[in-house]
Amino acid sequence: MSSKNLNPPPGLNLFPSLKPPQKTLAFHQILVLVITFLAYASFHASRKPPSIVKSVLGPNDHSNSSLTETNLNSTLLNSSSIDAGWAPFNGPRGTHRLGELDLAFLSVYSIGMYFSGHVGDRVHLRYFLVFGMIGSGIFTIMFGLGYWLGVHVLGFFLAVQVVCGLFQSVGWPCVVAIVGNWSGKEKRGLIMGLWNSHTSVGNIVGSVLASGVLEFGWGFSFVLPGVLMIVVGIVVFMFLVVSPDDLGFESPGKEIEMDAEVDSVRSSEEKVESEKAGLLETGDSDSLAAIGFFEAWRLPGVAPFAFCLFFSKLVAYTFLYWLPFYIRHTAVAGVHLSHKTAGILSTIFDMGGVLGGILAGFISDVIEARAVTSIVFLLLSIPALLFYRVYGSISMFANISLMFLSGLLVNGPYSLITTAVATDLGTQTMVGGNSRALATVSAIIDGTGSVGAALGPLLAGYISTRGWNSVFLMLILSIFLASLFLIRVARTEIKAKLNEGKWFWNSIGGH
Repeated sequence: MSSKNLNPPPGLNLFPSLKPPQKTLAFHQILVLVITFLAYASFHASRKPPSIVKSVLGPNDHSNSSLTETNLNSTLLNSSSIDAGWAPFNGPRGTHRLGELDLAFLSVYSIGMYFSGHVGDRVHLRYFLVFGMIGSGIFTIMFGLGYWLGVHVLGFFLAVQVVCGLFQSVGWPCVVAIVGNWSGKEKRGLIMGLWNSHTSVGNIVGSVLASGVLEFGWGFSFVLPGVLMIVVGIVVFMFLVVSPDDLGFESPGKEIEMDAEVDSVRSSEEKVESEKAGLLETGDSDSLAAIGFFEAWRLPGVAPFAFCLFFSKLVAYTFLYWLPFYIRHTAVAGVHLSHKTAGILSTIFDMGGVLGGILAGFISDVIEARAVTSIVFLLLSIPALLFYRVYGSISMFANISLMFLSGLLVNGPYSLITTAVATDLGTQTMVGGNSRALATVSAIIDGTGSVGAALGPLLAGYISTRGWNSVFLMLILSIFLASLFLIRVARTEIKAKLNEGKWFWNSIGGH
């Protein structure tokens, strides 16, 4: 990405055996994947506490509900001291206030994403990423300090979330750009699907950490993930290598991008790209020049996938921020679960998301059609959400099974678009394999998605007062709209593959 600093990170100077020729390119590719995986997992772990503590901070509307399983009685009694809520979130408009808290974080996060991607294409990414991680960790801890300081002022919590959202926006453009520097085109969907499980893994780790210490006070639910973020940030500073050039390796993406088979969308739009190529050509130094923000928007495929992610991420983040609250306030087999149990149970959705991201990436590699894969997952998630709402409360088995399936189908396209698709579009032929467009393109796509992510939890906070059926209706409508934005791209992919005779049923028909 950035070749300004050709020196390795400090950790490699401390341990010379990690440098080439002792370690190969493949070793460092794996090391980069592992470090960036840990980095973004810690980002998501630090975002999870607000959803875990929602049921503690907010109003309790089932304090007199009866239980049908005695083994949960003691857990509920132990949590009775925190059922009173925390001002200013425990009043009649408590869910509204909690939704506004999510909006404060996510709106700044989405806006900051655009600027972070633009800056990320122009500065040293390791320093920029560490800056975002340390700042995020500090302000996550600050939110938790409100518990011990006895803060009941809404403005304090809003201000902390705003600054934290700004620091968090640094993470995604940086890690995608760095991984893009080290990876080629081959099996990108599967590799990115595996790597992008950091989102769900981070959610799971954050849920377990925050739920595990919730009984000692909700402040601990923020402090632990915040400390984790700072520790991982130190590891990133010490060992993360931004580009193969920093160690004297040749970038694997260059040869592969030159020789790789053109994607179906790009091949069908090759003529359009050649006509627009003049927008980005700046002479022999094109491969080193960063692409402009509006130029990146005009790249083929960027806008449709960005707006699709707007609605996909709206759904995913509504679950991220409200699922533990929903589980806590919805009886499962007649039982209202404790705060801790609801938080831990919500990780099932993220476990499904891990498999969904890997599966979507693998399928998209096999059929070589990202948009088609995304639409299939999106449309299948509609009945999955309906079944979860209608039948999820019948039994614990039904709840877990349907929650897992919903997470698989909802997070599949979300994962695919934010990783493999963003990398494909950021290094397409129109930019001549210029990886310096990658952070900008990934920031545009995920930044647009984050606008939806900010809107979803806010709407859920207001709509939930009318009943959860209305919330699920909003989610289903959003999924349908997400699929509409990809219809044209999917149709182009299908036509291209049929014309090339690549899909197996087409080949069978030709023999």
